[in-house]
Amino acid sequence: MNETQQIHPVDVILHKRDGLALSDAEIQYFIHAVVEHTATDPQIAAWLMAVWQRGLNARELATLTTAMRYSGETFDSAFLNSFCIDKHSTGGVGDKTSLLIAPIVAAAGLKVPMISGRSLGHTGGTLDKLETIPGFRTQLSMAEFADVISRCGFFMAGQTPRLVPADRILYGLRDHTGTVESPNLICASIMSKKLAEGINGLVLDVKTGSGAFMSKYEDAKHLASLMVETGELAGTKTVALLTAMDEPLGRFSGNWVEVWECVDIMRNVRHPMSADLIELSNILAGWMLYLGGKAETPESGAVLSDEMLTSGAAYKTWLEMTELQGGNARVFDDPASHHKPVATRVLSAETAGYLYSMDCREVGWAVQRLGAGRAKPGDPVSAYAGIEVHTKLGAKVEKGQPLLTLFAEDAALLDEPEAMLRATYKIAPEPPELNPMIREIIRHEG
Repeated sequence: MNETQQIHPVDVILHKRDGLALSDAEIQYFIHAVVEHTATDPQIAAWLMAVWQRGLNARELATLTTAMRYSGETFDSAFLNSFCIDKHSTGGVGDKTSLLIAPIVAAAGLKVPMISGRSLGHTGGTLDKLETIPGFRTQLSMAEFADVISRCGFFMAGQTPRLVPADRILYGLRDHTGTVESPNLICASIMSKKLAEGINGLVLDVKTGSGAFMSKYEDAKHLASLMVETGELAGTKTVALLTAMDEPLGRFSGNWVEVWECVDIMRNVRHPMSADLIELSNILAGWMLYLGGKAETPESGAVLSDEMLTSGAAYKTWLEMTELQGGNARVFDDPASHHKPVATRVLSAETAGYLYSMDCREVGWAVQRLGAGRAKPGDPVSAYAGIEVHTKLGAKVEKGQPLLTLFAEDAALLDEPEAMLRATYKIAPEPPELNPMIREIIRHEG
């Protein structure tokens, strides 16, 4: 590390504070100092704020992402001798596409090393959903990653303590320093973790709309462009789809209920309220199959994806993965019987008309208050809390028609979410103009 021996954390902070472009050596040194704890928390916080205020150019962002990617362990996928690809969503309400996409793409012959996260705020977390499966283990070692993916084509697990440790430190401080919303820091956080999986391709589902982390379309598009450019600079085929998050995706929002919904789809039990979930999952999986050479176009990839669902091939790989990670797959024989909330309540339409609008973020917060999410890291979550939607935006409804069913493990938790949902669900005499599911596709060639 001769090139960086004379660098000091304060120098790096001052250079970025003053609007200068940081050298590769400065960025690499600073991330090394973060992981080795030679940079103090106040210094890291100051650097985060300087980046938030001054931004990063494309080279700086690529260097930061790479330095974070290699700040600890990485998953070496070379032994698989196969195209490895993953999908990442920026998060939404009822967003459970990962549970379908990973087994679909693995069943079609690609490898999917899927490292996922937990719920925080108004959005759900894949790990919390998986952990409602009795016995299922989300915390695996690198050796177990390799064993599971080599046997069934994919794994779904959490970040190991040594995988991208720089991100864990930076993320924890971003939450306390007002720098969470920095597009550059978001991009580096997401992409460093995904690239550390050793993938050859990546499909990004960047949500936009009232239920998205970045509700403004321009902000979501900017983040998508940053991530695509960063992925391509790292040698990973990357595409981003900007998708609508104006209402909950699919039939259920919660933890076990989302697993139940996806298992039903893989068993060819298709509920009308799951149509949007199936469509989006096939589109995203179609892009993955296209990038991985299994389909000539994304559209033919989407057709192949649906074939993996209807043929039962995706369900077969799902069962294999579940058992390899310690889960009791017998619970999928009758997933509805495993749903055991203590209390339920139906929210019905107070007038006739069309379901016109909602603040989807508020819906997500209602699901969280029912017990399905957490206010801060480490909070417990309920397996059975959540909501079932009975109608979608634009649908005609009659007075007294059920709109939602609320689930909780404590009847006292129903009142506040019901009030939140009643306040945000709007019924009007005329149907709304709805956004298309796929708002835009961002690729490296523009």
